[in-house]
Amino acid sequence: MGTPRPPGVITIDITAVILLAYALLNVCAFFLYGLDKRKAEKNAWRTPERTLLLCSLFGPFGAWAGMQQFRHKTTKPKVWHVPVFWSSIAAAIQLGVIYRAG
Repeated sequence: MGTPRPPGVITIDITAVILLAYALLNVCAFFLYGLDKRKAEKNAWRTPERTLLLCSLFGPFGAWAGMQQFRHKTTKPKVWHVPVFWSSIAAAIQLGVIYRAG
C-alpha cells in the first residue's frame, strides 16, 4: 500500500509531469513553426532559425509535424535534419524504456 502521508500533503507522479512537459514542448514547437510560416507569408518579423532549431531539439515530434503541416522549412537541410534526428533518438529511448519495463 505504501507509506501513509500526513493530511494535506499532495504527491506528484514525476513521470506524468515529465510526459506532460514533453507533450507541451512538442505542441509549442508545432505552433512556433506555424507562426513563423504565417509571418513569412506576410513579410513580417520572423522567428530566428536558431530558435526554431532549439525548439526542434526539445520538441522534435511537434517541430516535424509543424514543418509538414505548414510546409515550412522543409527544403532547408539544416533545419529539416534536426527534428528528424531528435525524433529518432526520442523514439529509440521510448522503445528502450518500454522494452525494459515490459
